[in-house]
Amino acid sequence: MKGKLLVIAMAALLGACQQTVQAPKAASALVYPQAHIVDQVDDYHGTQVADPYRWLESDSPQVSQWVSQEKALAEQYLASIPVRAELEKRITALWNYEKFSSPFRRGTNLFYFRNDGLQSQDVLYVQDGTEGAARVLLDPNRLSTDGTVALSGTSVSKDGKLLAFGTSKAGSDWQQWQFLDVATGKPLADKLDWIKFSTAQWDKDGRGVFYGRYDKPKAGVALTGVNFNQKLYYHRIGTSQSQDLLVYRRPDHKDWGFGTEVTDDGRYLIIYVSKGTDSRNRIFYKDLKEGGKVVELLPNLEASYNFIGNEGPRFYFETNLDAPRGKVIAIDIRRPAKANWQTLIPQGENPIASVVLFDHKLLVQGMKDALSELKVYDLKGTYLRTVALPGKGTVSQLYGQVDSKEAFFSFNSYIQAPSVYKLDLEQNQVSLYRQPALAYNPDDFVSEQVFYRSKDGTRVPMMISYKKGIKLDGANPTLLYAYGGFNISLTPRFSPANIAWMERGGVYAVPNLRGGGEYGEAWHQAGMKEKKQNVFDDYIAAAEYLIETGYTRPQKLGAYGRSNGGLLMGAALTQRPDLFAAVLPAVGVLDMLRFQKFTIGWAWTSEYGSSDNAADFPYLYAYSPLHNLKKRAYPATMVMTADHDDRVVPYHSFKFAATLQADQQGLAPVILRVEHNAGHGAGKPTAMKIREASDIFAFLLKNMGETR
Repeated sequence: MKGKLLVIAMAALLGACQQTVQAPKAASALVYPQAHIVDQVDDYHGTQVADPYRWLESDSPQVSQWVSQEKALAEQYLASIPVRAELEKRITALWNYEKFSSPFRRGTNLFYFRNDGLQSQDVLYVQDGTEGAARVLLDPNRLSTDGTVALSGTSVSKDGKLLAFGTSKAGSDWQQWQFLDVATGKPLADKLDWIKFSTAQWDKDGRGVFYGRYDKPKAGVALTGVNFNQKLYYHRIGTSQSQDLLVYRRPDHKDWGFGTEVTDDGRYLIIYVSKGTDSRNRIFYKDLKEGGKVVELLPNLEASYNFIGNEGPRFYFETNLDAPRGKVIAIDIRRPAKANWQTLIPQGENPIASVVLFDHKLLVQGMKDALSELKVYDLKGTYLRTVALPGKGTVSQLYGQVDSKEAFFSFNSYIQAPSVYKLDLEQNQVSLYRQPALAYNPDDFVSEQVFYRSKDGTRVPMMISYKKGIKLDGANPTLLYAYGGFNISLTPRFSPANIAWMERGGVYAVPNLRGGGEYGEAWHQAGMKEKKQNVFDDYIAAAEYLIETGYTRPQKLGAYGRSNGGLLMGAALTQRPDLFAAVLPAVGVLDMLRFQKFTIGWAWTSEYGSSDNAADFPYLYAYSPLHNLKKRAYPATMVMTADHDDRVVPYHSFKFAATLQADQQGLAPVILRVEHNAGHGAGKPTAMKIREASDIFAFLLKNMGETR
């Protein structure tokens, strides 16, 4: 977790039903389920705002009936698309390859995840050393019959003897943590409940774990109730959760969240203190050897601080304090005043993504135009070398230890599946450790980076991937995927489903919009709060670039985004419906006036602002997708959500779909796809992912007029 609490949520409450309406039959080839409207009007700082579908914020029988009808309509529509079955067959074949995570070492054991191809969930393996025989340690596919119980996290004790693992059901953010013995594979009796947004961090001797939890929610509101007052506990193995030691809490700051990390030497507990999804954080610590109170080392919410490691009382951090692209500093906790801080690696031209303390050196992963680079420094900050990477793509799962000369990382791109590489700093060598066998040839495809200008002249990068040989004649079906928020960087990421899209002549484009972290904190802040319109402008400019350069035309252009990206889709639909043939807002934050009232939605006010504040309301109301729909012709739209999404709760999508269906004046369909036994996206079983991708591409192709 490392202190970066990142989340997203939605609605609940029922208004009195007073009237029934139905989308005009003449406006669409589809007949939509009837949806009540209610006489609900809210006063926002003197502005009266109607909310006619407020009743969809409940779990009432009326809502269940309406959702069932919408699900049936969507399934009927999707099943009628001839290419859907063909897509599912090809995506399944492309998905069916052996997948490995980058391994990490604890004690003498090496741990990694593997999927033989189509398993619902990845399986955790353990082996004795790099060359030892591997065996299954934990197979989450055996935890449920349908694959909807997923691993939400794992933590291995420092000696490699005990495993803590979290599970979530049907995609919910709620986790239960359990334990097992690595040598025997036998489970322990310990169970920890009511955990969200927390890992389990082992103490030095493997006797217990530190973790964060909430109080048990009241009956009936586990998936919608607001989450406040997280507390930090220590659990001793072999005891009941009721006996856990309260380590830290702040009832005076109910919106504080806590992440933990135990230093490699086992002496210090590092406590990340976050406030919602604010990228800034505080750092406290507790001396586990000497005991005593928690020390507020960095008490001010002024920058982001990421703990790298320590050598005794000398702590290393990556921070953006006075360095929006990041720098590395050292703080001696015996002399913690800022005047005594040392800057080891000053801010450079490109932002820092992460830093690993490895072989008593600093391994710095940076981003150059959203593409990974790796550089090595000594602990004094002296530059040593740049690691030669396998190509232009993304480094992930970079695992190493301070006293080891061996590290591993995964590398992939939009057209190359992840391969695992071994890094030997002593020999300055990167060697291939594991590479998958694929059902396609990556050399048949191109993934190129271009730059375009946004509305205000800002230069924005975009990756465009496609099969070799396409013509820039405007006839290519194109999918424009984006996010643009929460300091999240969209670096190249492989998806076998996208290969199926490109094999059919499709173009897959991903712009790096403001609001993300691709160019550091300044890039992030340029897409926050009152500047959120910059994100929408960047996306619209990307669509215009693809049209102007001949990749596609509006009748062949699809828009897709998830979560905060679903908000982006809602804004694109309401602001420039003329640019797209089809729009897919998935698990989107679509009601910008009420998002803060459900589950963890309050945490996003640091990113979006809040309608509760008079200064924020005008710009939120100005772009809120739900409140900017009007009667006119819209592109084909598939609103996507899931019944167990307790981040962006489904009522956002329900209200948006009902409003859009009533307002649609064209013939293009508006359907609501509701996934059963799924959440915001994490832990989704393989078959569900394949079916979702097949539905997305089938919907796009049909509404682009692609019948081949």
